[in-house]
Amino acid sequence: ARGEVTSGQAPVRVQTPNLPDLPFTVDNGVKVFHLIAQPVKQQIAPNKTVDLWGFNGSAPGPTIQVTQGDRVRLIVDNRLPEPTSMHWHGFQIPNNMDGAPGVSQDPIKPGGRFVYEFTLHQEGTYFYHSHMAMQEMVGMLGGFIIHPKIPYAPRVEKDYLIALQEYAVLPNSTIPNSMNMEFNWLTFNGKCGPASTPLIIKHGERVRIRIIN
Repeated sequence: ARGEVTSGQAPVRVQTPNLPDLPFTVDNGVKVFHLIAQPVKQQIAPNKTVDLWGFNGSAPGPTIQVTQGDRVRLIVDNRLPEPTSMHWHGFQIPNNMDGAPGVSQDPIKPGGRFVYEFTLHQEGTYFYHSHMAMQEMVGMLGGFIIHPKIPYAPRVEKDYLIALQEYAVLPNSTIPNSMNMEFNWLTFNGKCGPASTPLIIKHGERVRIRIIN
């Protein structure tokens, strides 16, 4: 989501229904985030609970919100039973922070940790995701919002993020088949209808909706 920019107003906080924001601490001016890659048992509908892989207890993982120009440190712990890595999709960052296993780093082994650190020059709607084969297909992604230094104009009253995911889950299983492209569950921020949360908007409000597919 991009638009004209104006000065003098704070950006509108992005809401990700059904998903939390990832908290951070500040270390000598650097915003420090902690992501934990781990198995997640998630109820996607009233009658359906599936076994996914995600971050910090949810799939998709929590949303990261920062501001253009911030320097960030992203600590990634791997609590999965196989190696993983983290790719920052669409980011203009040094190659050794790009998260491509076998190219820019060694995979993060089970029980291991990798620390990514870089300065954010861009603004807009991005996302983070695993860069190991098929791990995205079982839930391993999350939103990464970089607010512009000068907020967009015209100003919106509401700003939403929706991550779309599809899973192929057989009736007698709780584990998505990551090799199957015949999907039977579509989720909005990890929930299917009727469990997905509606966007509550007043008549006349200007709204931005960011979609990650």
